[in-house]
Amino acid sequence: MSIYREEIFGPVLSVVRVPDLASAIALVNAHELGNCVTLFTSNGGAARTFIRQIQVGMVGINIPSPVPAAWHSFGGWKRSLFGDHHQYGQEAVRFYTRYKSVMQRWPDSIA
Repeated sequence: MSIYREEIFGPVLSVVRVPDLASAIALVNAHELGNCVTLFTSNGGAARTFIRQIQVGMVGINIPSPVPAAWHSFGGWKRSLFGDHHQYGQEAVRFYTRYKSVMQRWPDSIA
């Protein structure tokens, strides 16, 4: 579907089911865009693996929209980045470095 192939901003949720974590990481990393991705899990090891291996600029763990506060870098990787800089924060004046912002939430209610 075009919602998966194109970068769409707005109140949109796209869910793609895969059989396992390795398939999810491969699917996301193979995409030409790399703005934002979220993993919902109760497994801390899976979350750490996802964070380390995923090639996306904004990563959420148990957060529906991992858009960080203004002092963090904001923006994607790959073709999701326009120009040399991210949009605000210290990232706007740094060159040739790729940052990853990770927001996580681990509520007590997760078994």
